[in-house]
Formats: sequence, C-alpha cells, structure tokens
Amino acid sequence: MSDPSNTAGGAERSLGQLVASATAEMSALVHDEIALAKAELRQDVKRGAIGGLAISTAGVFVLFSLPVLSFAAAYGIHNLGLGLAWSFLIVGGAYLLLAALLGLLAVTKFKKVKPPEKSIASAKQTAAVLGSVKPHPRPVTEAAPAVARSSA
Repeated sequence: MSDPSNTAGGAERSLGQLVASATAEMSALVHDEIALAKAELRQDVKRGAIGGLAISTAGVFVLFSLPVLSFAAAYGIHNLGLGLAWSFLIVGGAYLLLAALLGLLAVTKFKKVKPPEKSIASAKQTAAVLGSVKPHPRPVTEAAPAVARSSA
C-alpha cells in the first residue's frame, strides 16, 4: 500500500506541472499568433506598396496623356472645318468649364460639412459631470522620503 502523504504531494506536483505546461503552451501560442500577425502585416504592407506604386504610375500616365488628347481633340475639331486657333480655344474652354463645374461641386460639398455636434455635446456633458465630481479624501499614510534632485 502507498503512503497517503506521498500521494497528496504527487497530486500537487502534477497539478503544478500541468499549470507550468499550460503556461508554456499558452506562451508559445501567443508567440506564434504574433509571428503570424507580423507575417500577414508584412504581406499586406507589400501589397499596399505595390498598389500605391501602380496607382501613382497610372496617374502619371494619365497626366502625360492629357496634352496629347487635348491636341488630338483640337486637331479633330480643326478637321471639321473650324480654324486651328478656334479649335484650341474650344478645347481650352471645355477644360475651364469642367474645372468650374468641379469647383462648384467642391464648394457645395464643403458647405455641407458640419462639426461633429453629437460628439461635442457628449464631450461637454462629460466635462460637466467630471467638473462636478469631488475627490474622495484619502487616508493619511506615512509620507515617502523626498527624492533629492541635482541641479546639474
């Protein structure tokens, strides 16, 4: 027959071992999750950088194509029988009209922008509540020794 005191000690030890094992496995799991998150973020950053570069390059190509398309439009109008100067004026006027319409759209959208009224009201309400709160007196404890500061 085994000694009962030995069995109780063995149970505590195996419980401790289980806790230690669980802690070690949890730590390893957390480290693996962090490593996975880092790998995913690296992949997403790389994709984002490639996408940003692609959209920037596309924007440059669009910018370079505008003069070419403008000349093509002006010469196309000229081929319809209108003078070359008038053709370029029509294309330039079309660009100015488009810019004016987009500017008008922007102004109307900017006028509709309002401050976050609900957030401001909530912040004012919170400030009012916090302003009316009185601190609770703390029990007097033994003061900690002052730390000497050097002037150097």
